[in-house]
Amino acid sequence: MKVFVAAAVAAGLLSAAPAFASADLAKAKNCLACHAVDKKLVGPAYQEVAKKYAGQADAVAKLAEKIQKGGSGVWGAMPMPANPQVNAEEAKTLAAWVLSQK
Repeated sequence: MKVFVAAAVAAGLLSAAPAFASADLAKAKNCLACHAVDKKLVGPAYQEVAKKYAGQADAVAKLAEKIQKGGSGVWGAMPMPANPQVNAEEAKTLAAWVLSQK
């Protein structure tokens, strides 16, 4: 029984690590200057983004591209600037994290 409990705790810690790492990455890449998880700032709340793209098979790729290249017209008149400081792997990580915010 102790082995099962230890394994369950370890699995929980491992699965939570990417979520914390991605939040830290969002902070490090200045995403949180314009976005928040649960409320609109300059840009939409991540929960709204996750809701809008829910069920779309290519959502991670779409968002990763928008993170790097920027975009406009999806959430109103305010454009999202390009983020050249975010590499392709980081963009995918951030996109997956944003989509997990429900």
